[in-house]
Amino acid sequence: MRTLGTCLVTLAGLLLTAAGETFSGGCLFDEPYSTCGYSQADEDDFNWEQVNTLTKPTSDPWMPSGSFMLVNTSGKPEGQRAHLLLPQLKENDTHCIDFHYFVSSKSNAAPGLLNVYVKVNNGPLGNPIWNISGDPTRTWHRAELAISTFWPNFYQVIFEVVTSGHQGYLAIDEVKVLGLPCTRTPHFLRIQNVEVNAGQFATFQCSAIGRTVAGDRLWLQGIDVRDAPLKEIKVTSSRRFIASFNVVNTTKRDAGKYRCMICTEGGVGISNYAELVVKEPPVPIAPPQLASVGATYLWIQLNANSINGDGPIVAREVEYCTASGSWNDRQPVDSTSYKIGHLDPDTEYEISVLLTRPGEGGTGSPGPALRTRTKCADPMRGPRKLEVVEVKSRQITIRWEPFGYNVTRCHSYNLTVHYGYQVGGQEQVREEVSWDTDNSHPQHTITNLSPYTNVSVKLILMNPEGRKESQELTVQTDEDLPGAVPTESIQGSAFEEKIFLQWREPTQTYGVITLYEITYKAVSSFDPEIDLSNQSGRVSKLGNETHFLFFGLYPGTTYSFTIRASTAKGFGPPATNQFTTKISAPSMPAYEFETPLNQTDNTVTVMLKPAQSRGAPVSVYQIVVEEERPRRTKKTTEILKCYPVPIHFQNASILNSQYYFAAEFPADSLQAAQPFTIGDNKTYNGYWNTPLLPHKSYRIYYQAASRANGETKIDCVRVATKGAVTPKPVPEPEKQTDHTVKIAGVIAGILLFVIIFLGVVLVMKKRSVITHFRSIERLLGEEEQSAASEKMKLAKKRKETMSSTRQEMTVMVNSMDKSYAEQGTNCDEAFSFMGTHNLNGRSVSSPSSFTMKTNTLSTSVPNSYYPDETHTMASDTSSLAQPHTYKKREAADVPYQTGQLHPAIRVADLLQHITQMKCAEGYGFKEEYESFFEGQSAPWDSAKKDENRMKNRYGNIIASMPSSEQIDEPPSPRARTIHSLCSTAPSHSG
Repeated sequence: MRTLGTCLVTLAGLLLTAAGETFSGGCLFDEPYSTCGYSQADEDDFNWEQVNTLTKPTSDPWMPSGSFMLVNTSGKPEGQRAHLLLPQLKENDTHCIDFHYFVSSKSNAAPGLLNVYVKVNNGPLGNPIWNISGDPTRTWHRAELAISTFWPNFYQVIFEVVTSGHQGYLAIDEVKVLGLPCTRTPHFLRIQNVEVNAGQFATFQCSAIGRTVAGDRLWLQGIDVRDAPLKEIKVTSSRRFIASFNVVNTTKRDAGKYRCMICTEGGVGISNYAELVVKEPPVPIAPPQLASVGATYLWIQLNANSINGDGPIVAREVEYCTASGSWNDRQPVDSTSYKIGHLDPDTEYEISVLLTRPGEGGTGSPGPALRTRTKCADPMRGPRKLEVVEVKSRQITIRWEPFGYNVTRCHSYNLTVHYGYQVGGQEQVREEVSWDTDNSHPQHTITNLSPYTNVSVKLILMNPEGRKESQELTVQTDEDLPGAVPTESIQGSAFEEKIFLQWREPTQTYGVITLYEITYKAVSSFDPEIDLSNQSGRVSKLGNETHFLFFGLYPGTTYSFTIRASTAKGFGPPATNQFTTKISAPSMPAYEFETPLNQTDNTVTVMLKPAQSRGAPVSVYQIVVEEERPRRTKKTTEILKCYPVPIHFQNASILNSQYYFAAEFPADSLQAAQPFTIGDNKTYNGYWNTPLLPHKSYRIYYQAASRANGETKIDCVRVATKGAVTPKPVPEPEKQTDHTVKIAGVIAGILLFVIIFLGVVLVMKKRSVITHFRSIERLLGEEEQSAASEKMKLAKKRKETMSSTRQEMTVMVNSMDKSYAEQGTNCDEAFSFMGTHNLNGRSVSSPSSFTMKTNTLSTSVPNSYYPDETHTMASDTSSLAQPHTYKKREAADVPYQTGQLHPAIRVADLLQHITQMKCAEGYGFKEEYESFFEGQSAPWDSAKKDENRMKNRYGNIIASMPSSEQIDEPPSPRARTIHSLCSTAPSHSG
């Protein structure tokens, strides 16, 4: 049987030899295999054995017979390799390699694996192109290799056995290289190199000559790369087909050499190696550079000179997208710089550059991204629909229409509430940032405002690039409780039983003042016996009234006044101030008759009764003795007066005083009625009660004084009258002569002084009149001057004349003071003179009351200050004389207040009048002439009227001289002198 098989193989070989030429590279192994150019590999584990059973028979039934190359796997561990190398073949035409193989095993298990490799151009071994690993058959099998590698390339066939660990034999024999196509295996035509970009499909088109059946296996084999499966077969003719293979998703690792493979039942066909070139699309190494930035654009430099990947660069693109990734865009670029426009303001973008090389899929991935942000743009508009939703006294809440990025055009923005108002006449401007901008109903509350104030509000939308304002809204805050009335504004004018209270409205009204509430209460009094429990109350005044007269109060009492202002919201905090009423003069007891208890030539005994205090306790009681002296004037009813200035008896004659103090008692020494003798020749608290002179008449006065709070009030009453009981002693003739001579000398001196004074006055007035007329002539010569200039010069001239006359009157008054020194010019007599001139012209009943503060007479506020009291002025001085009764009269204040009417003073009383003015410091010539209100502005004929005869001490009203335009001729010197004197006399201030 074996002999038959060997014969068949030999016959087939002969047939093949007869059919085609045999090339070098084949070997029948009858001779040493080295003679065929075969060799063993040096790097394998063991070698092939050349066996020739004809020369060296074997008894092993599992070994074939003949000459062949054999691998005995017995004793070989698994995985050992043995390589048999054929010589390198450089074929230039179609050829076929034919060989036989044999596999046997004692255990019926495959002894190993037989692989065939084709190594091209001493390249890598690659993968086996053919192998057999089936069950052992113990027969020879034929296989053919259709290798399509041609010159100038060369290749080498390598047989490899890989042991499996089982015993057996693997053998090859009769390797032939035939110069004709393989009969059972197709031959591939030359395949071309393929170049693709990474990530693309590499398609190899393999054209083959021959036939293929359904059982054939085709694939694309690469060296050290993955194999590619068959994509499709396209049969073009009965002996030609095209097989397509795809290397999908190519990468740089897929680049290499590939060849087409077909495995048929008779053998294997392989093509030449084709190069798969995989190009990496270009990618920039660095990101683009930012050249400039705007709200809606970005200028960039591509910066794409350095790349990763392969060129050449045939196109450039810029890809940009928002950082949030909501959208992206790609634009082609034909220069190294590019402006990306129509962007959104204040938006972050990622910008990359894409480069493209030739071929499908040649566009590389985006390079490193430039991450940048556009600028903000000016806001589209200001906030809308600003409205007030709540108003309180110190805060307001506003609301506006919500807005978004389309209005702000910037993600970073501020919404500022700008408001202003006036406080204390000064404009106050404030700003607050509103954080409630993301709310669907945004609103903001402005606090710390001033109540009842107009507030102008507007919203300002600001971003780094601009600002937009809303419409301004004006709103008034609500009213609130008012502030306190300023304490310093609470002023009070105090009288004995009245207090006139004034105040100002609160500095901070916080609304409309509708009401003032004044609460008053007596807190203390100088008189401890007064009951203050009922001295309190509450008064309400309207908001436009800031004064009130409190009457019916107790004298010498301190009252606390608390004022609160009210608005519609209620009363504010209180403000308190205290004022004290003036003390009143003590109330003297009534004396029905002046009959004394006892009377002698030198004494008078009277009953002294305690006085009733009014506002302050009685401090002292005094006895005053006044001498009755004959008067040259017409006898009138006496007006009773008190005596605030104490005069000792020793000083009365020196001062030519008509009265003196005979006694003074402390208040506690007169708690009950007790008798007292005037003239008992004793001393009472420093005052000598000297005996009365029999030949003189006296009036005895009893007065009480109260002192408190720096003021003194006196009330008095006449308790007795003593007439002269003996005639006045007649002086000696010599003394009378001396006295007459003295009087005549004084009169002569006065007359001489008056004559000299009048001469001086005439000379000065003559000069003044001459100057006056020269001024008039100048005025008449200057007709072009305005009327205003003429009036100014006349006023200046009149002022000079008044000043000159004032000096003359001063000289005259001083001369008259010296001339009448013997008539008594001290202040004591001045107060006596005061008793005969009442302030308002009304009659005054006895006793009288006076005020003295810190050794100075205080002037009481006139009654005409009160709106509820009226007074009239009686021009007739006869109204001063009224029948005298022993009744306590009202207290009379010091007369001659500025701004009131006064009766004219007789020339005979001028000296006493001047002395009184010096002591009282409250009245002068100016005030006297104020009784004639028209003064120099009266018409020229006013002095001729009978009713004006008694309004000036000189007998006439001296009206102003007519204007210079009415003078027809210069007046006489006498008229000029009289006019100048009289026109300036009323300006003397005393």
